[in-house]
Amino acid sequence: MRDITILMSACGSPTMPGGLSCFRNNGERLIRVIGVDMVDEPTARHMLDGFYKVPPVTSPDYFDIILNICKKENVDIYFPNISAEVGAMKIYKDKFETIGVKVSISNLDSIEIGNDKLRTYQTLQKAGIAVPEFYAVNCVADFAEGCKVLGFPDKAVCLKIVSGSGSRGVRIIDNKKSRYDIFANSKPNTFFTSYEDMLRVLNSVETIAPMMLMPYLPGNEYTVDLLAENGKVLYMVGRDNVKSLMSIAQESILLKDDIAYDVAEKLIALLKYDGNMGIDFMKDEQGIPVITDINPRITATIALPAAGGLNLPYFRIKQLLGEKLPPVDIRYGTKIKRYYLETFCDKEGNPVKYTCTGSHT
Repeated sequence: MRDITILMSACGSPTMPGGLSCFRNNGERLIRVIGVDMVDEPTARHMLDGFYKVPPVTSPDYFDIILNICKKENVDIYFPNISAEVGAMKIYKDKFETIGVKVSISNLDSIEIGNDKLRTYQTLQKAGIAVPEFYAVNCVADFAEGCKVLGFPDKAVCLKIVSGSGSRGVRIIDNKKSRYDIFANSKPNTFFTSYEDMLRVLNSVETIAPMMLMPYLPGNEYTVDLLAENGKVLYMVGRDNVKSLMSIAQESILLKDDIAYDVAEKLIALLKYDGNMGIDFMKDEQGIPVITDINPRITATIALPAAGGLNLPYFRIKQLLGEKLPPVDIRYGTKIKRYYLETFCDKEGNPVKYTCTGSHT
């Protein structure tokens, strides 16, 4: 099989090494990986075969810069890894294909739905796919009314910015939870807040971003990672995220859940989804998974399915190249636990290795 070059965005992410291993440890071919990020981090740069610092995806010349990098590096496949980047591909995909670069995204209608949490729920509800109760929030009055409709203060609720990603714009409003307990016993990244505090935040600006309210679901997060082709699931595996930090699973285990799998298959067929995708669920009081988010891209913990025998990013490459996809026996029960592994560089950005005596190489 021929060697290829791919381009990955968001290569400054702390989970980049896991995604990188999926491409490199494929057992079939050499894959040259070019990375881009808005931060030039030397310790990340030296893991890749090439690196470019780029402006934020919101910059008007972002995709022109990516196009030029693809031309220079003879890129075969481009993997956008930022939700906003995937959603902004509408007017650029044809330009990449014109220069021979395949872009790993689904059809653009499905992406627009997946990147809007409220629209996702509305679309699924209309199609008869079960979703939790929800309430659109476009002003402070909506927030107050929605909390009442969902049973607050007797029941805790969750507020989300509909276009948010990576746990940005998410808060759990629970007045039964002691503010002192939050202060004394929760780390600063806790999602919990009070109704009064959230009200002050929303009243501090003239206009708020579109949001939605839904019931608070107290169980573990559960994610289904999959690869689809025009509305048909080709591979699918679920994982129970035992512990998470800022939307990234710190401990997770491959675990099958028939309810989540059924919802995932219906959703993929409905949206005619194509490519890599992650569907997030939260488990309710009875441990039943309830759909919460769609991630129309590779997810941050994609290395776990690969360790369990299902290398979804690499199979996406084979799919895009028209190669035969193999049968897979998923090793359920495979676990991941993230530890910190330090990388070092000198003041010029060169990698540093040291011995127990302190000498450097």
